[in-house]
Amino acid sequence: MKVKDIMHKGTTCVEPGASVREIAKRMRDSDVGAIPIEADGRLVGIVTDRDITCRALADSDNPAKMTAKDVMTKDVLCCSPDDDIKVAIETMEAKQIRRLPVTDSHKTVIGMLSLGDISHMVSKELSGEVLRAVSQHHA
Repeated sequence: MKVKDIMHKGTTCVEPGASVREIAKRMRDSDVGAIPIEADGRLVGIVTDRDITCRALADSDNPAKMTAKDVMTKDVLCCSPDDDIKVAIETMEAKQIRRLPVTDSHKTVIGMLSLGDISHMVSKELSGEVLRAVSQHHA
């Protein structure tokens, strides 16, 4: 099975200058926990609900002035739509991440692969395995 068979197609992206408030509203309106950040049509980062909580609210004196660039996770791991789902799952397990942006050969975001997508499409055994690995406490 390939990533393209499971991934959520069509993902809202924002530019690095987007305000944290705008990103939070998009998350709420789209019922998602992460927004990819693109510059010139290429993936440059991702902002998760945890990034907003920890970097904008807990670590900042003025979150209202913060942008995606201020809080985003850089060097985002991603996958290709043609990757085998088991390879994507291994990446998620090894790095304890819940979402992988899916990009084309130009690093343009074309979708997102999440734990929810995996849980709906693969065996209970495999989805349970990835959930346990991703949810382990950090040392």
